[in-house]
Amino acid sequence: MRVLTRTLRRLGEQVRKRTRAVGRRVFEIAQRSRTAGPRVSPKVREQSKARMKALYQGLLGIARAVLRQAETALAGARGRKSATQLPATIDLLKRVVAQTRARVLRGDTRFPEKVVSVFEPHTEIIRKGKLATPTEFGRLVKIQEAEAQFITDYEVCERGQAERALWAPALDRHIALFDHAPQLAVADGGFASRSNERAAQDRGVRHVVLPRQHRETRSRAARAALRWRTGSEGRISALKRRHGLRRCRYRGASGMQRWVGLGVLANDLLVLPRGAVNDLRQP
Repeated sequence: MRVLTRTLRRLGEQVRKRTRAVGRRVFEIAQRSRTAGPRVSPKVREQSKARMKALYQGLLGIARAVLRQAETALAGARGRKSATQLPATIDLLKRVVAQTRARVLRGDTRFPEKVVSVFEPHTEIIRKGKLATPTEFGRLVKIQEAEAQFITDYEVCERGQAERALWAPALDRHIALFDHAPQLAVADGGFASRSNERAAQDRGVRHVVLPRQHRETRSRAARAALRWRTGSEGRISALKRRHGLRRCRYRGASGMQRWVGLGVLANDLLVLPRGAVNDLRQP
């Protein structure tokens, strides 16, 4: 609402500034959420939830008022260069209002295509079940690595794309780059399935290691392959820590593609001379 109000004022509209009214409600919602968990008594929890629902309804009323004024201003500002971003901002606020109404008033927490960022609407919620970071916001990136720690391919995945669906395209990409299937193909548990194993075998992969079996039943070669794959976690850490993939500083989905590509390129430029030195040391 702050972004939409600022845009309307740039168009010369007389807009009531509702920042303080919104801020008070947001602050109280944050305070009430601390007493709406399972650790408090049922009576206090129900009182907090009822108060939070009333606060959200007040926020929705303010948002609808801003939307009505923005749509009226848009109708009179058609063709003006300064109003080019107004339709997109109006659409985003409508989506936020709809998902808030669904989550708070109807209890629907699985609203599709949730908006979690106004300026980067392509951002998605990523839950990996890790204790340190139970919920993250960004995009899932697939990193494909060959021998000598070279990253041969990357992909900023579509929203909601399952990891298992990335396996066959990754193999096809390797075949397109090197004109043959890899001797060994290994990935983490998110890719493990019987159909993915068959897909790799049908493409001519000799050794397919997906952690689908229990540790006790894995062969020595499978354990060695999985240890090699675990080493790729170091590459992911270096991409985040050294090459900037912890946070994208370009705008938009295309900007994220460029940012990830630059990080991968920087990684391979550092790995390249190291591989050349190892080749010279061989007898």
